[in-house]
Amino acid sequence: MSPQESLDLIRKGAAKIISERELLTKLEEGRPLRVKLGVDPTAPDIHLGHTVPLEKLRQFQVLGHQVVLIIGDFTAMIGDPTGRSATRPHLTHAEVLENAKTYTEQAFKILDREKTEVVYNGQWFAKMTFDEVIRLNSRVTLQQMLQREDFRNRIDKAEEVRLHEIQYPIMQGWDSVEVRADVEIGGTDQLFNILVGRDMQKAMDMPQQVVLVVPLLEGLDGVRKMSKSYGNSIGVSDAPGDMFGKAMSISDELMARYYALLLGEEQDASLHPMEAKKQLAGRLVERYHDAAAAVAARSNWETMRTDLAAAELPDFDPAGETGVIALVAAAYENCFGGARSNSDIRRLIQQGSIQHNGGKITDPKATLELKPGDVLRLDKKNSVRIAG
Repeated sequence: MSPQESLDLIRKGAAKIISERELLTKLEEGRPLRVKLGVDPTAPDIHLGHTVPLEKLRQFQVLGHQVVLIIGDFTAMIGDPTGRSATRPHLTHAEVLENAKTYTEQAFKILDREKTEVVYNGQWFAKMTFDEVIRLNSRVTLQQMLQREDFRNRIDKAEEVRLHEIQYPIMQGWDSVEVRADVEIGGTDQLFNILVGRDMQKAMDMPQQVVLVVPLLEGLDGVRKMSKSYGNSIGVSDAPGDMFGKAMSISDELMARYYALLLGEEQDASLHPMEAKKQLAGRLVERYHDAAAAVAARSNWETMRTDLAAAELPDFDPAGETGVIALVAAAYENCFGGARSNSDIRRLIQQGSIQHNGGKITDPKATLELKPGDVLRLDKKNSVRIAG
């Protein structure tokens, strides 16, 4: 591709580039650019929201550029304060390294492992003397750090901002100096941190990196950004059936955004919304598992809507419990990893969502005589089979 054609491709799906002119100039140099993405393995799994910048990184790989994946083994111990209303809990270095093992394996479902330079920022931060840390801090001002909206909001509300949190954007910025980044990719919430990287490089008389931020992916609720802590995420390592089912739960309005950010294409307007959603869910399963898993997941999902008795369902051991509210609560927690309140379960009963072998349960005080093989439907998406 010509530099302009490359820029046109890179621009797709980007929320902001600072600046396109600078990026075009770098592309015109005719050399592989060093394109950086920093990730903090604060948890062992990644979700589809994390894949949006990874897909953009992969695009640079396809264009022949050098991808630099920075594992923030030191920054993760601080925890990125972006968007936080309180200080993140502290992780040990051992916990971060353990998380990094599965984190990188999942990232390589998208990135070409052979063309990815993986660097841990502990390689430079662990060697810094206290004098070097002081000199690093002298490159920025307190006023500059307090321009961050989340810091200002917490101060205005008389909430704590710990001094170690202010180190985070400084450290992320220094990563760009260490790896001599030409481009840094991140979500829109990373704009401030990436701009600090530009400032750091300028202070070191280095060419400044181009900022490329991508949109944040809304979670299954369609409101907040995808996050495991919000319970609205689809994990890259989710089982095919779970991944398909979760994707089918998004709203029709959110579908076009998932097509654009996760598949890099427009939703086919000629398809019925239900078919478009099934194709989206299938493509995601195929992306992170394989084609056979996608076909099986769709078939089982459709069977669950027509013949629950024949569907593949999680096994649930009632452990002698007979009360419907306690049974449903235990099934949610044991089989789907989430607790539901008694009031939520009563609401589901009132709506006729909870069923035993196809029969609606209408009394919250009901007791059920369950036998192996029975099907207990919890809601329109989740059902379990009584274990033998």
